[in-house]
Amino acid sequence: MEKAYIIDGIRSFIGIENSMYRHIPAEKLGAKVLEKLAVPYKEHIDLIITGNAVGCGGNISRLISLEAGLPEEIPAFTIDLQCGSGLEALILAAAKIKSGQADLVIAGGAESSSTAPRRAYHKNHPDYEKYGGENSFYHVARFSPGEHNMLAMIEGAERTAVSAGITREDLNPHVLKSHALAKEARENGFLKEITTEIIEGCDKDEGIRDRMSERLLNRVPCILKNGQVITSANACLTNDGAAYLVLASGHFVKEHALSPRAELVDAAEIGGNPAESPRTAISVIDKLLERRKMTEEDISVFECNEAFAVIDELFFRRFPKAADRYNIFGGALAYGHPYGASGGIITLHALQALKKTHGEYAICSIAAAGGIGTALLIKNIGNM
Repeated sequence: MEKAYIIDGIRSFIGIENSMYRHIPAEKLGAKVLEKLAVPYKEHIDLIITGNAVGCGGNISRLISLEAGLPEEIPAFTIDLQCGSGLEALILAAAKIKSGQADLVIAGGAESSSTAPRRAYHKNHPDYEKYGGENSFYHVARFSPGEHNMLAMIEGAERTAVSAGITREDLNPHVLKSHALAKEARENGFLKEITTEIIEGCDKDEGIRDRMSERLLNRVPCILKNGQVITSANACLTNDGAAYLVLASGHFVKEHALSPRAELVDAAEIGGNPAESPRTAISVIDKLLERRKMTEEDISVFECNEAFAVIDELFFRRFPKAADRYNIFGGALAYGHPYGASGGIITLHALQALKKTHGEYAICSIAAAGGIGTALLIKNIGNM
């Protein structure tokens, strides 16, 4: 079986919804990143896979490819695993390569919360009147049978916190640490080589807060009317951004004398309670470690998509000895979470973290709406 290597990758700077990318749809964001990344590989691309959760529908990956000016002969398809879409795109790219169906695949994701279309129930749908009839517009899809709830993810995080005995005071240190590490990474240029300015003047990750204090965190009200834990500070913002990576087979790497950064060794998915989806970010790590017969001590870097600080607390309770190896550049509480792009973003951050620490293995993990956890294992071969 072929091995799948990561040889390149970049991401856009991440914008806050209705801010610096407010008029740039997901296909344009993705195309700008893809256009910059694909230049050296244009004649060899077998496939493009894009994760997207709230875009225009159809096959946005194909639209992105054509917007980027890539040859029309290159096929492309789209993955919707909600928050896990970008990570699953990478996993499928590796599977195509390992099975011998492709030699070079570009995979990642693109998302624009700012321009996400409004959806509506069709009048023939049995829930048409229940959710407003002609005014039945929504942004958040239905993730499990029963109520279609626009606050499903927030309520799921709240429910997880309460059931796990997590207080908002438990979460404050994670929020402070995320912003502090992200600020340090920005000031020291740790992510400079994997970020790119795609629109003139949009040259920073907008969500990082230089001044974040516990006093401020304690003043922020809970989002839910009767909530006890989840606030707009310990939950990530909604965002715009794109990220892609280039994966290639061992045969292609050797033939073209390339220097890969990492090997995508393995991956896992797991289902969990859709009412407490944040838990799957941790349970899928357990599944991957068990399958590989590895322990937390074997992993140099953990990158978990920090959609909620609840995920941080769950991680530290499960892997207390790995705290200094977790999201070492900060996480989505600071950078943001452009749904379909986040898998690519955290994988790029993991590559940089392995480079900085001279670590060997990294695990990237995401919890997705509907109770699906996705994770991948990469091995550093660039600067051991």
